[in-house]
Amino acid sequence: MPGTTVKKALGHVRVLDLTRVLAGPWCAQNLADLGADVIKIERPGTGDDTRSWGPPYLRDANGNDTAEAAYYLAANRGKRSVTLDIASPEGQAIVRELVRNCDVVLENYKVGQLKKYGLDYESLRAEKPDLIYCSITGFGQDGPYAHRAGYDFIVQGMGGFMSITGERDDMPGGGPQKAGVAISDLMTGMYATVAVMAALTHRDRTGEGQAIDMALLDVQVAMLANMNTNYLASGKPPTRWGNAHPNIVPYQTFATADGHIIVAVGNDGQYKKFLAAGGRPDLGTDERFATNPARVRNRDVLVPLLADMVKTKTKQEWINLLEAAGVPCGPINNLDEVFDNPQVNARGMRIDLPHPTGGQVRLVGSPMKMSATPPQVDLPPPTLGQHTEEVLSDLLGRTPEQIAGMREKGII
Repeated sequence: MPGTTVKKALGHVRVLDLTRVLAGPWCAQNLADLGADVIKIERPGTGDDTRSWGPPYLRDANGNDTAEAAYYLAANRGKRSVTLDIASPEGQAIVRELVRNCDVVLENYKVGQLKKYGLDYESLRAEKPDLIYCSITGFGQDGPYAHRAGYDFIVQGMGGFMSITGERDDMPGGGPQKAGVAISDLMTGMYATVAVMAALTHRDRTGEGQAIDMALLDVQVAMLANMNTNYLASGKPPTRWGNAHPNIVPYQTFATADGHIIVAVGNDGQYKKFLAAGGRPDLGTDERFATNPARVRNRDVLVPLLADMVKTKTKQEWINLLEAAGVPCGPINNLDEVFDNPQVNARGMRIDLPHPTGGQVRLVGSPMKMSATPPQVDLPPPTLGQHTEEVLSDLLGRTPEQIAGMREKGII
């Protein structure tokens, strides 16, 4: 209704974001979506590394590239940007002053690096005893690998993900494969979000702050879910199956006349409906394929026959036929098709925001749907240092002359 104030689940929370690249910014972006005031601290002159990770870049109204890389835009909506040299004593003093006005600190520096600046958890909780301080690293704050740099790609390999991802070793193109996005970074950002909100709840109940130690490797191991327990129960490491299923046939991707589809046949009845739609009912009465155990044993014979059948129709023809028959299926969409999908659009998964240099920026909306406190994005990803004067003035009471002096010294 007009004039209604939107409730923000984390509208009472302020976050000092000392992170860059992806895992930390992803956590901070989630908190911003939920209403937190997120102040992103960036290096003067360069800012977050991902600002230059292009092309592609956001374009202005004339079609010219701005300084905002699409990679940066993906993880920084809803934040305020302040440039600050935290390696300088003056910059460190400002961080400590900001901390007194914040509830949460996020950081993803190498283990021990912020201690040199007096910006570690023990130092900062002396400034604010109920502070929630979340550290995100590759391997955690302790253990033999603690001082190693953490990279998503490497962690996907070390944590077992790539041992179960990719085509079967005995198939063309077989071998380990990373995910198409930085999945250990993103999942670490998600787990960090949960941990921060749990710590906020604990603080609100008890008045006690705490340190949170998030590691990419820990998260990568944890997120393997049933594959982990399969191994722990059997003692046998699971292997790669590509787009097939080790225990169900057909349960995989198939090439159509103009693209690809997923067919997820869960029982013998669905299998026969699949064959009827493709004009091959004979493959349902053949004893080699009549039951799922038989199909699993004879998959190398059956799957090529099914592949030939599927190629005779287009992707949409198959989707229409199989949905009508009650056979679980789905398309493999490129992103053009994803953002043209009526369900994706109905759920508000694309948003457009005004941007100070690009005119408008297209972004992905939050998937968190909440009836009382829905996520709301008020701010586009900030330009470098866009809110420096605003934050220093409003939160710390700095005068325009003081701010100008700090800028002349390179502190901001």
